[in-house]
Amino acid sequence: MSELEKPRILKIHVLRFDPHNPNDFPHMETFEVEEADGMTLYIVLGEIREHLDNSLKFDFVCRAGICGSCAMLVNGRPTLACRTLTKKLDEDITLAPLPLFELIGDLSINSGAWMQGLNKRLETWIHDKEQELNINKLEERMEPELADEIYELDRCIECGCCVAGCGTIQMKPDFVGAVGLNKIARYHLDPRDKRTDEEYYELIGDENGVFGCMTLLGCEDVCPKSLPLQSKIAYLRRMMLRTGLKG
Repeated sequence: MSELEKPRILKIHVLRFDPHNPNDFPHMETFEVEEADGMTLYIVLGEIREHLDNSLKFDFVCRAGICGSCAMLVNGRPTLACRTLTKKLDEDITLAPLPLFELIGDLSINSGAWMQGLNKRLETWIHDKEQELNINKLEERMEPELADEIYELDRCIECGCCVAGCGTIQMKPDFVGAVGLNKIARYHLDPRDKRTDEEYYELIGDENGVFGCMTLLGCEDVCPKSLPLQSKIAYLRRMMLRTGLKG
């Protein structure tokens, strides 16, 4: 922004609600914030809480798009506040919490409980009984290309954007979503995990797993890490079909 340009006044419309207050109800509240160079929505929310209303609830940790805590709906689209520059948005900006997750208050949600339940349900850890019995056993060698492919899927930050952007999970609350299928693809690729295809089939080989996905592409559209979610879902679907036919 040049010295001659007058900074914009951003109108931030926030959906506010405290579910723990029986007298509160969902309502919109508008704050006006003067835009600055390089301003992100995270900075905007910090300005509001510091100077306008210190009761505003929102989550943050890293400010670098790594923790996923600041995920929210920005003009109806799931995204990370810390990676969203205000200069790319109009002066009127509407913020709301991600749907489907437990609401703590205002823009703050408890996505951790949902993700923890998903990880337990899908057993997202290395299964190798021989390794468990012999801690001195060396891991088998992995080709660099495979390690890179696994690392790519490991970049998921469990922000919940793909869950909020998923049309299937709106209709099927037990659907594991792209985040769950991404985790399964990651462990199925990992040669250290000794589970069979049949064991994976038991986890996701139904309508709440890989066959429930309607391929609407919302998950991949809103993933802040640009993960190849749909290609991995297709990979799992082929594997599940082979396993189901074989069984």
